[in-house]
Amino acid sequence: MFNLFNKNTPEKPQDVKAIREALLVFIKQELQKMEGGEGKNIKGFQLYICCLPAEQFMYDSALFSAEQDRFKNEIQRIADDFAIDLPESWTMETLYVDGLPESAIKMTNLDAAFYIKTPEHAAIQKLETGYIKILAGEAEQEVYTIKSADGRINMGRGKQAQDKDGFFRNNDIAFPDESTNECNKYISRQHAHIEWNNEADAFMLFADDGGVPPRNKVKIRSKADHNPVKLTFTELGFVLHEGDQIILGESAVLEFSYNQ
Repeated sequence: MFNLFNKNTPEKPQDVKAIREALLVFIKQELQKMEGGEGKNIKGFQLYICCLPAEQFMYDSALFSAEQDRFKNEIQRIADDFAIDLPESWTMETLYVDGLPESAIKMTNLDAAFYIKTPEHAAIQKLETGYIKILAGEAEQEVYTIKSADGRINMGRGKQAQDKDGFFRNNDIAFPDESTNECNKYISRQHAHIEWNNEADAFMLFADDGGVPPRNKVKIRSKADHNPVKLTFTELGFVLHEGDQIILGESAVLEFSYNQ
């Protein structure tokens, strides 16, 4: 039987409920070290998961991937219990990676790690360049050059998009409204974005509100594993590898590369 508190012989959780409990207890133990402390210098948290593709659905379920911010709210409750005064703008990201970063706190009974983001970690530590090539669909450019210093690189239909709160965002990789290309038809105005991640040492792909079901979809397929992965939650990031293909909507296809 799985014993979450047996530190001498930790067993790997085998089901969704046990995985969720293990993750929350682990995060609780780390946050407890900050009990009653100042939390306003914390930008947010990153949860790294290194699992087999066949196991990913269990982690998606454990993290309430179908319910926006539910897992984040669980962590907020833990922080409140320990009187950790987090800023209103703190973020929670879950990243699926091939290897756990050395700078993160690793779990003993799961291939997962927890990272606390502070302002000094926000600076770009490495200058890296990537390329996005449009394989299907019509964008403003055929090839886009992206850099680790660019911050958030938005993708969507139209150059500008207005969110539900009335604010505008610019799409750096834009698919023109006036295009008659059929592949552009199902691209949302706020579909997805790419962002450099220092700890993962890689560009990461995230779905935005317009790119998750039931509105629309984002899929990714690697050269190594031809089984496509669907992004179903805006806080779940995926490491981009050489030759990965990204599908926006039904049939707009982008290819990522570190080599032009």
